[in-house]
This record gives sequence, structure tokens and C-alpha cells, in this order.
Amino acid sequence: MTNMASIRKREGNGPRDRINHLQVVVDVQEREEIRARAAAAGLSVSAYLRAAGLGHRVQSVLDHKAVGDLVKVAGDQGHLSGLLKLWLVVQPGKGAPEIEVRRLLDRLGDLQSTLAEIVGRI
Repeated sequence: MTNMASIRKREGNGPRDRINHLQVVVDVQEREEIRARAAAAGLSVSAYLRAAGLGHRVQSVLDHKAVGDLVKVAGDQGHLSGLLKLWLVVQPGKGAPEIEVRRLLDRLGDLQSTLAEIVGRI
């Protein structure tokens, strides 16, 4: 039994024998679901159906850009949280006007929303 890597590799090595075809009857909703699942796995519909039909585990491909964005936002949030902690612990009431602290808290809230949006994409 081959694995997913060999299925992906085979697709990159030129066309398959186009003599042997299978037909699968599906309704419109099933067709769209299959297309969506194939895209999520980073495969063509043919490769997806071949893998599924041969009993291979088909996994979704992570959106690497979304993961990178998530790491950046998490880093920004950690930095802002550290600044807030420094202000509250080391110099409470000194060094930063209350309006600045409130802006920082608002920015942290914005970052939380961005983080939730990015997680939703993954």
C-alpha cells in the first residue's frame, strides 16, 4: 500500500495512464464537498479520490501564512502584556499617563480579536 507522499510525488512526475478511468455518480452537494476536501488537503480531486479509495489517510494542509500571522500576533501580544506588567508592578502610577495604559489595553483587545480571526482561518 502506498502512502500520501508517494501519491503526491507521482502527480509531480508527469501524467498518469489516461486509459483507466472510473466514474462516480454524485449530486451537486457531494461534488462541492469532495472538491472542498480535496482543496483542503492540497490535492486534485482525482488524487483525493484515489487516496480515499485506496484507504489512505487524507489530511488537510495547514495554512502556513495563517500560522505565521498567528505567531506574529502572539508575539506582539506578549510584548504589550510585558509592558503593561512592567508599568503596573515596577512603577504603578508613574511613567505613563492613564490614557496611555488604556490605549495599551485597547490594543491588547484588538490583538485578541485578530488572534481569534486567525485561529478561525486555521
